[in-house]
Amino acid sequence: MIDWKEIDTVFLDMDGTLLDLHFDDFFWREHVPRRYAEKHGLEFDEAFDHLLARYKDIEGTMDWYCLDFWSKELGMDIPLLKKEIDHLIAVHPYVVEFLDSVQSIGKRRVLVTNAHGKSLSLKMERTRLGGHLDALVCAHDLGLPKEDVRFWKHLGKIERFEPSRTLLIDDSLPVLESAREFGIRHLLAIRQPNTQGPIRQIDTFRSISTFAEIMPTR
Repeated sequence: MIDWKEIDTVFLDMDGTLLDLHFDDFFWREHVPRRYAEKHGLEFDEAFDHLLARYKDIEGTMDWYCLDFWSKELGMDIPLLKKEIDHLIAVHPYVVEFLDSVQSIGKRRVLVTNAHGKSLSLKMERTRLGGHLDALVCAHDLGLPKEDVRFWKHLGKIERFEPSRTLLIDDSLPVLESAREFGIRHLLAIRQPNTQGPIRQIDTFRSISTFAEIMPTR
């Protein structure tokens, strides 16, 4: 599926790609609504519907990914709430082996995430994946989400890469679309971001179920 001779740089998403999206899905759809309901004396379903509407209003923007925004918006300490269930943070199968194999053939491994810096720090502390990556890039530092095609131009100012020799692996189809529009040549989607969710049928991009499918060999 991947001709590694054609790749110099590998960009990797975090949530849903390297890490199981179950943590984030559970956090925003179960944990936050439950705590919000407790705070305001609501039934869970009422809190869930209210929050879901607020989520949809800003989905895909920088605020959607910003823990400080949600802390202020909801009147709750979102980073603290994440720590309450950080035992659910998990690395997808074969990720560490894949990252180490990519290093062994001389390719650069760069985490490129929309996640807020506080979330990134929590997850790197929990998983220790930072030691298997060459660089970590947070979209908040660039001021644009990955869904915006301008993000990739901004990224090039801090992380030099040749689009035609770059591989992006991401679970978000809108992100992959923006990367394709920018000119990144090698694109892979993740079929099952949440290991407790469905396996997706993806027709617009090549896709993998696990990193074992593209493990490079020397």
